[in-house]
Amino acid sequence: LVTERPGRLRLIRGGELVAEPVQGVPEVVAGGISSGLFDVALHPEFDANGYVYFAYTKPMPEDGTRLAIARGHWDGNGLTGTEDIFVTRGGASRLAFGPDGMLYASAGGTVLRLTPDGDVPPDNPFVGTDSHPPEVFTVGHRSSIGLAVHPVTGEIWQNENGPNGGDEINVLKPGGDYGW
Repeated sequence: LVTERPGRLRLIRGGELVAEPVQGVPEVVAGGISSGLFDVALHPEFDANGYVYFAYTKPMPEDGTRLAIARGHWDGNGLTGTEDIFVTRGGASRLAFGPDGMLYASAGGTVLRLTPDGDVPPDNPFVGTDSHPPEVFTVGHRSSIGLAVHPVTGEIWQNENGPNGGDEINVLKPGGDYGW
C-alpha cells in the first residue's frame, strides 16, 4: 500500500501498480505541503485483524481542516469499515507502531502515543497534567518527516528537517522536549 498526497491509496501487487485506487479512503483535503494523505501503517497483528491505519487532512466544515488518523479493515482489495480513530490539530503525520503495541504519530510539533483504537494510554507522560494534552508523548519537534522503530532496541526514532542543514534524529523518551 502506498499513499499519494492528493488522497489516493494505491496497491502494488506482484510488482505492478493496480490501475484503480484502493476504495474506502474518506475525503482528503490536499492543498498545500502540510495537507493530503500522509503515512500508512499496518497493525502489528495485521495477519489476524486486517487493520490498516493512515493519516490524512480531514475537511471540517466548522473550522477548516484537521489531522485525522483513520483505520479500516483490508479485505484483500480495499478498505471496509473505515473510521477516524483520532482527530487533532497539526500538520503532516508519520505513523509507527511501537513494540508496546501503541500507535505513535507525529502531529505538528509533537509526537502522539495512542492505543490501536485511538484512545490515550493511561501511562502517557502528560496524563493528569496541565502542561500538554494527554495524548502527547514528546514535544519540541520541527517538520517531522519520519518515525521508525529500531529493530534491535525497539526505541522509537524520529527524524526532522532543521534550518540550514540542522536535520536531526531523535530517540524518543516519554515526556521529552526536543527543542522547538
